[in-house]
Amino acid sequence: MPTEPVPQEPVAVPAEPESRIAPTRRTFIATGTAVGTAVVAGGVLGTDLLAQPEAAAAPSAPSCRLTVTVNGTRHTVTVDNRASLLDLLREHLGLTGSKKGCDAGACGACTVLVDGHRQNACLTLAVRLEGAEVTTIEGLADSDQLHPLQQAFIDEDAFQCGYCTPGQIVSGVGCIQEGHTHSPEEIREWMSGNICRCGCYVKIVRAVQQAAGQK
Repeated sequence: MPTEPVPQEPVAVPAEPESRIAPTRRTFIATGTAVGTAVVAGGVLGTDLLAQPEAAAAPSAPSCRLTVTVNGTRHTVTVDNRASLLDLLREHLGLTGSKKGCDAGACGACTVLVDGHRQNACLTLAVRLEGAEVTTIEGLADSDQLHPLQQAFIDEDAFQCGYCTPGQIVSGVGCIQEGHTHSPEEIREWMSGNICRCGCYVKIVRAVQQAAGQK
């Protein structure tokens, strides 16, 4: 006679450790949405919400107080130690006549006079000019009376777009003061650091000659 099978008790299967349980679809979507919202909110507000501790710990840029005379007026300002003279003139003093062209000292659009000598303002650290006297294009005219070279540029029509003109004029003033105006060739040589993309070089040389009293 067949015997009935003896019922066996179910064997308990040990549960997987909680750390190994795969996230459900709902948990995954909720987590991704929360992270995405934080990133988007940071972008809209102009901050990175996930990197706030690092940003808060970033040290501020070193700066110092500087006293310099620009166009006859003495200024005392606090500037970043890495700031150029061009940035000081344009961003701190509002003197935007000196142009930022190449920002590498190759075009001469930012030429100014420092203690009477021509310098590229974009290559000159502002912090090195303590006590210096700087002359920009804004400081050449005497009230409503234009500087002779400014007037000569108008008379000779020595500009087109005008972007390089402030640097050309200041460099021309320095060229005249240095005595390098004995011939057109000499003027071209000593003005070679100032580039005119419109090609007004012939008229620029004539203007310098006129201001130097040789025309």
